[in-house]
Amino acid sequence: MHPVTAVADENRVGTDVVAALRSAVRGAVDDSTRRRAEYSTDASNYRVVPQVVVFPLDVDDVQAALAVTRAAGVPLTARGGGTSVAGNAIGPGVVLDFSRHVNRVLEIDPEARTARIEPGLVMGALQKAAAPHGLRFGPDPSTWARATLGGMIGNNACGPRAVAYGRTADNVLALDVVDGTGRRFTAGAGAGALDAVPGLDALVRGNLELLRTELGRFGRQVSGYSLEHLLPEKGTDLAKALVGTEGTVGTLLGATVRLVPVAAAPVLVVLGYPDMPAAADAVPALLAHHPLAIEGMDSRLVDVVRRVRGAGAVPDLPPGAGWLMVEVGGETLDEAMVRARALAADAATTAVALFPPGPDAAAMWRIREDGAGLGGRTPSGAQAWPGFEDSAVPPERLGAYLRELEALMATHRVDGLAYGHFGDGCVHLRLDVPMERSGDPLRAFMTDAAHLVAAHGGSLSGEHGDGRARSELLPVMYSPRAIELFGAFKALLDPDDLLNPGVLVRPNPLDADLRRPAARPLPASTGFSFAHDAGDLTTAVHRCVGVGRCRADNTAAGGFMCPSYLATKDEKDSTRGRARVLQELANGSLVSRGWSSPEVHEALDLCLSCKACSSDCPAGVDMAQYKSEVLHRTYRRRLRPVNHYALGWLPRWARLITSWGPLARVTNAVLGVRPVAKAVLAGGGMDTRRGMVTFAPEPFRAWVRRDGADQVTRTAAAASAGAGSPDSGAPGGGERPRVLLWTDSFSDALAPSVPRAAVAVLRDAGYEVLVPDHQACCGLTWISTGQLDGARHQLEHLLEVLGPFAVNGIPIVGLEPSCTAVLRSDLLDLLLDDPRAVAVARETRTLAELLTAPAPVGPGERWQVPDLSDVTAVVQPHCHHYAVMTWTADRRLLTDAGAQFSALAGCCGLAGNFGMEKGHYDVSVQVAENSLLPALRAAEPGDVYLADGFSCRTQAEQLAGVDGVHLAELLAAHLPAAHRSAADAGTPQIS
Repeated sequence: MHPVTAVADENRVGTDVVAALRSAVRGAVDDSTRRRAEYSTDASNYRVVPQVVVFPLDVDDVQAALAVTRAAGVPLTARGGGTSVAGNAIGPGVVLDFSRHVNRVLEIDPEARTARIEPGLVMGALQKAAAPHGLRFGPDPSTWARATLGGMIGNNACGPRAVAYGRTADNVLALDVVDGTGRRFTAGAGAGALDAVPGLDALVRGNLELLRTELGRFGRQVSGYSLEHLLPEKGTDLAKALVGTEGTVGTLLGATVRLVPVAAAPVLVVLGYPDMPAAADAVPALLAHHPLAIEGMDSRLVDVVRRVRGAGAVPDLPPGAGWLMVEVGGETLDEAMVRARALAADAATTAVALFPPGPDAAAMWRIREDGAGLGGRTPSGAQAWPGFEDSAVPPERLGAYLRELEALMATHRVDGLAYGHFGDGCVHLRLDVPMERSGDPLRAFMTDAAHLVAAHGGSLSGEHGDGRARSELLPVMYSPRAIELFGAFKALLDPDDLLNPGVLVRPNPLDADLRRPAARPLPASTGFSFAHDAGDLTTAVHRCVGVGRCRADNTAAGGFMCPSYLATKDEKDSTRGRARVLQELANGSLVSRGWSSPEVHEALDLCLSCKACSSDCPAGVDMAQYKSEVLHRTYRRRLRPVNHYALGWLPRWARLITSWGPLARVTNAVLGVRPVAKAVLAGGGMDTRRGMVTFAPEPFRAWVRRDGADQVTRTAAAASAGAGSPDSGAPGGGERPRVLLWTDSFSDALAPSVPRAAVAVLRDAGYEVLVPDHQACCGLTWISTGQLDGARHQLEHLLEVLGPFAVNGIPIVGLEPSCTAVLRSDLLDLLLDDPRAVAVARETRTLAELLTAPAPVGPGERWQVPDLSDVTAVVQPHCHHYAVMTWTADRRLLTDAGAQFSALAGCCGLAGNFGMEKGHYDVSVQVAENSLLPALRAAEPGDVYLADGFSCRTQAEQLAGVDGVHLAELLAAHLPAAHRSAADAGTPQIS
């Protein structure tokens, strides 16, 4: 066991203290192993296992918990969104999570432009509440959608627009605080402000010269305590001095903050430069134009976005290896454009692009917001870590500093993607310091880098605080007298050192309690290969660096992650919470029973396996894959839960039941008897409130044999990739290009109208439709239940069937999104060394991808999409469709067809087998209430519910009584009458 974690589970809070907390606090008091694992780290490199986690219901609960911990002499750490990157929000005793309940906007005063808030309030919620008054909170860190105001106050957060609005400290008017002695006071400014803390006035008067010369030298000097605010010429402002103290001298109960007007028409100016230092050199001239923000971004960061999300995720940018994103405002758009052009003229570059408010500007800001996650991997794919995360220097020194920093990185043989708040001289940088075995390389680099920052008159932290990462290095930046002053200040407010100990004053070593060196390898074995993570599950789960995007509601921006957290608001049900428990599995000292550890299975239980995190998480966490791997390793060659056989083998049961029409009819009739259906559901490990699926008396494969000979070509293999067969029915005459229609198990046996409609659409588009003689299952249900040996067997057979077509360049059209996604993602990981897998993944397309592809793959000008101008649709994109293939082609096709539609964001809640399983029904319904059910209730009679996913249609039918249609069915219903022969006529409508 690693020495710094050997004591992780020692010295647990005694049962008497836990009992006292439970007696005093009305909120939850949780000392379970799983909960402690979830809160063992934040967004930093550090792992400190708390002894108990408390979820206060209100300020009275907070005070009660503080009283218990003071009396017991137990350390306490306050926590908001847990997005601190320096280890500021973890501690060894009691962790108070404010975000769950103590999170209200108490008052907004539009006239005074102020707000009173509770510390657990997420910044995005304050912005939403202030927006109707034309106001906002000025500083806006990239984590604004999940960071709490308490955390921002604790770390003195800034964000891009601090150039215009200042740091959090500059926007705080008063704080309601309880210090380490139990004193509750309101920290404010002006005469008598220091009287709240006995001895503070004398401390200030005795250190005036030091306060005036060492502190507050430039805007982003965040490291240490910002005691310069206590000076009389600074307004004797105790509230501002407490901002950035990282919970080490007091616990925040509430705050009054300043609001600013929302910029009327911001324009984004993107400027290209040869490199990042050259971009930094241009900053001082741009500051003279008083922009709202000046952000720097390495071109390699944008390359990551293009590689992961596709070229369409990045607007057309001016040439350059480093860019500045400069936002300027104005009363009108015209005024803002004039200011933008004037600024560009002083930018020392001709590489300029202007983005008025709209999707392109939003896309650029999203890239910037995701920087911490995107920067978590270097261009070579190595894991990059925080630590030297947010150094800052005066803006006029930034270019020179970056050049020397790059030289230092080369000396230490580390790499990283730089970005940050260049207008304030603040640089964000995650580095591939090798920490798998030891913290020595981190210490070596951090020490040298601290001296470099100090040489440029800078600050180790520019906005994230010092935490456990940088507090030890404060003597490099400050004189011994300043360090003594910090200690004296803490002693006045927290003499027993119980508030967030080991941070700022008497700091722990920067290489103590590191998480990654204490994690054991979990090499790939018989399940997934984890090829993108060096064949190691431990490396994969450490992709999660804790930025917490999974805790934000991203649906307004079209995001899908994380449906279970949005339903329960419990850290356990976030992607991050699950990753933390899996990281503890790799550590082995807290979660100690390996793959069968109950903590692991509790954490994964409500994961819907929607794969949204694989797309929405900027670090690329794929919790669906990790869950499947855990289930595989837990149950391999062991008796499994019954639902793994009932649902995991559903394609097998469906094929058997539909192999003979009368058997399917009898099965449907028997299961149509509700008591029988409930008995079958209960026996199969499913929720008895669910309905049974209906098996097709005539599956698609039977229809092909009976009636489809004149519409499809049955073939055992692709002899060549030739042009196809002559067909006078092809648009324009001539030969039809070939396309293989792959009918998955769901479409074949449960929804055969979908592939029949697809045949009609593809023929109308001019294709010769090939159908393989043999059924090919992708193994999706085996994957979702962790039966990876079975999944691999199914996929090997699939390659025998589809591989010959793919290697001959014949496009393969998938209809069920989750199955299509398997061929585009999991197939490559499970059959890593089979070249046919690469070919199948390359040739597999959704129907919309094929129909919108350029010729010769797509139909091009030979086909006109059916007119859907009479269609108004509620559209539920399937999660796997969104995450793996993206929904871009479908959006384009529907738009080109003239349909009016609203595309929902977020999971439907059924998620394949998840919503059917016993114990998941209530959460499944809660997830459906996020987007799907409200949209169906709001739909007008005659609207269409469009959902390609079988489970998405099933959820709507079972919960709302609404029948959905697949895109193929919608298009087929609008074809010319002569071309509809393969498709069922009519489109179900919402009534």
